[in-house]
Amino acid sequence: MPTEDELFAAVDDLLTGEPAMPPPAERVRLREAAGVTQARLAQVLQTTTQSVKNWEAGRSEPRPPRRQAYQRLLDGWAAQHPTRPSTPVPAALSGTPAPSAAPVSPAVAEVPVRPASTSRRPAAAAKPVTTPADPRFPHGPLAVLEGDGNAYAVGGVVLDCPATTVVELVEWTLKESGLGAPRLNRSGKDSDPLIVLTTSAAVKLGLPERLEGREERRSLRLAEDHPVVKQIGKAKWQLTQRGFGPWARVYRKADGRSRQCVQLAVLSWDALDTRSWPGVADMAPADIARVLGVYAQRVITPRGSTAVSGLELMTAMRPPTRAVQENGTWVSGHNPGSLGSQPMDPAPPEAIAEHPVVVNSGWSGGFLNEEAYQWVRDPALLSDEECLLPYAVGLDLNTAFLAAAARLTVGLSAPDHFHRPVFNKKIPGSWLADLSGIDLDPRLPSPFTPDGTRPTGPAWYQTHTLAYAQELGHDVHPVEAYLRRETGAYLDPWHDRLKTAYMETLADLGVTADLTDAEFLAAMEHHKQADPAMAAVLAAIKATVKGGIGKLRERPQGRTYRDGDPWPAMQRPTWRPDIRAAVISKARVNMHRKLANMVKLTGLYPLAVLSDCVVYPSPGASPLDFLPYAASGKPLMGGFRLGPTPGLAKLEGVQEMAWAVDLLEKGLNPARHIKGGDAVLDDGE
Repeated sequence: MPTEDELFAAVDDLLTGEPAMPPPAERVRLREAAGVTQARLAQVLQTTTQSVKNWEAGRSEPRPPRRQAYQRLLDGWAAQHPTRPSTPVPAALSGTPAPSAAPVSPAVAEVPVRPASTSRRPAAAAKPVTTPADPRFPHGPLAVLEGDGNAYAVGGVVLDCPATTVVELVEWTLKESGLGAPRLNRSGKDSDPLIVLTTSAAVKLGLPERLEGREERRSLRLAEDHPVVKQIGKAKWQLTQRGFGPWARVYRKADGRSRQCVQLAVLSWDALDTRSWPGVADMAPADIARVLGVYAQRVITPRGSTAVSGLELMTAMRPPTRAVQENGTWVSGHNPGSLGSQPMDPAPPEAIAEHPVVVNSGWSGGFLNEEAYQWVRDPALLSDEECLLPYAVGLDLNTAFLAAAARLTVGLSAPDHFHRPVFNKKIPGSWLADLSGIDLDPRLPSPFTPDGTRPTGPAWYQTHTLAYAQELGHDVHPVEAYLRRETGAYLDPWHDRLKTAYMETLADLGVTADLTDAEFLAAMEHHKQADPAMAAVLAAIKATVKGGIGKLRERPQGRTYRDGDPWPAMQRPTWRPDIRAAVISKARVNMHRKLANMVKLTGLYPLAVLSDCVVYPSPGASPLDFLPYAASGKPLMGGFRLGPTPGLAKLEGVQEMAWAVDLLEKGLNPARHIKGGDAVLDDGE
């Protein structure tokens, strides 16, 4: 038995031991109260911004000596900014049990989540989703409504919805549900609440289980004489021009500063398509709410397809207007750095053949052809040594378009026409130049064309493409150009929010930036099985990036369209094919730069490239067998490097080298099939 002195000594050691760190939420509160950004804190503590994010999310803890410095800083902030009483967060949202004596809103039913039926696949259990406390939206951004009236919100909240018609549902959502999300920019608008309708809920509200009839299936919306559509109009509510489809928006004109708008998503009408939201439509309602809730918290409340949400996020992060003072009165004015509130005609070479600018002017001078790579190497250029290697290994760049959008300067004003301009790589625009005289190694794709072939004469290029030609040591002499005088990094806040969402979601799946390359490959091999719900969020984030960029040049749709007629997409400020071209041009140039550097570092040439995927011959079945590393084991800069950050690479797939050679000889692209399926080149249009 220990003596009393021994026990007292052990207790004294415990009392004088290392102080406990405040919980993650308190760390965030203290930093924000002090007005310090995560980047600034990382700079002071001489670490990375991602490490600070991990500490504040509770995913990791600082180690000495940073732990002591961080603790001292938090203690100082705590003395300066003591905790103040605030509006309590509902227990079901925060994940903490509520006192039994606490009053319960009549709209909230404290019932457990029902087990999923045999036709639904429940998602893996995980920590509850929490949203920032906002007294206006106590139940989060959205809910999934079942036919029995239970509406499953984020964090396990179950609301009792008595609505039996769409009109009653809209009014209940706006008046009683407590759903919605605060604006992402002080000059923006709050996100409208989203109600996701299961099949049973849709039928209960008078909607068909599936869109019926030839016309409805073709137009993906209810006919105008459908009882539900007529009911909405009779109650003085309105539908957008898209009508009542898989994503329907029901609204009235704003009442003062309050918006009156509810977004509806009908699951049985394929509102959540499987490519962007894999497996989500088959989950239990509570799990669907969790997936969409995480996406809403990290990206934006869904407002349609992931492509639509990606475009909406651009506007939400950089609203077109802001409040300005004129003669002592607050009025709506232009928000600097935004695209403004009015659509802008593109320059003729930036448009598409159907656009009124082209049709009405009779333009025949050619168009920008800034697209992603679709290139295969001529099999006659394969060496015997390459053909004898056993494997073909595919590398995929993480969210390549997102990486290209970082710090990207784009035009904000209308294009001006210039003849014989002096090339300036700092000015965004479209340039007519002849790059056909540039001779490059045929074992690499040309950086100037999407199919990787050598240009045959003058063509229109985006600024980044010409700048890369200059970087390669060639004189650039444009004949003509359409340039924009007002410029800015319009996509920066969009990029930053999506990058953070992407990294946080990968971290939830066990893939973090501090892993070694071998650990990263192992984690990526099984990350989708770690949590199917978070894997679905990750897929949706990636689809949001590609689709959002693609929507910048959405083409006309419908059998009745005629060339030269305006179409809805081109009449919004975000119809900007020049910005889309800038992102894709930079992404393609980034890819070629890595390909060229890989030749310098390893002597290896690619077999094929498809957008952000490249296939290399390899002596082993792992990227570790051919990627360049220093003697110390650190990856060499310039070539492809493994990691979770946008722009770094991951393993896409492995096949036998003979398989790849066979595809090359058939004129097929191994990068399209290296994963074992048929990859789709998705630009979101």
